Amino acid sequence: MSFELMKNELPLIAILRGVLPSNVIGVTERIVEAGFKWVEVPLNSIDAIDSIRCLATHFGNEIMVGGGTVLRPEDVEAIAKAGGRFIVSPNCDKTVIATTKNLGLVSFPGVFTITEAFNALNAGADALKLFPADSIEPKTIKGFLSVLPSGTFLIPVGGVSSANMQDYIDAGAKGFGFGSNLYSPSFTLEEISSRANSIVKNYLLATTLESVDLDR
Repeated sequence: MSFELMKNELPLIAILRGVLPSNVIGVTERIVEAGFKWVEVPLNSIDAIDSIRCLATHFGNEIMVGGGTVLRPEDVEAIAKAGGRFIVSPNCDKTVIATTKNLGLVSFPGVFTITEAFNALNAGADALKLFPADSIEPKTIKGFLSVLPSGTFLIPVGGVSSANMQDYIDAGAKGFGFGSNLYSPSFTLEEISSRANSIVKNYLLATTLESVDLDR
């Protein structure tokens, strides 16, 4: 699994904020069964590096495992040592991007303005995490993509739901990150399965101009 393959497969990132090493495998198995290929463990989760290591060891190359809420170059190094293969940040930090690329990982910095988007790409980012997406209208994404390099991979994260997914896709979004709509430590495994399957079904139908209920 690689970033290039992500472009041709299901471009959805599962964000497991609050997951623990003791249950990360069980949670991720349910999400992967639904079709997800990218799983992010935010570093503001307890023992996040251990969770990343567990996932990388258990799933190998079956999925892409990475770290999120990455703010420092040393965090990138820790994730890489644990077997993580992509880095997601809420902001655009050139030192984090540079360290990510120097270690051969995939870079997803967070951007909110067109200036940040260009700065991130110029620093070597592979894709752009538009965050928080629910504060940006889809028409703004269309404006961004009209001036960004052709093929820019832009992924809205934060507030994406069945009510707006189609609008983001129509505007040119290439994928999505799902956090609280998909996972919470309070959810049962059955609920996680249901939500993961609904998200995947909703995305696939949205790409054919249809929609189903995601927020169930």
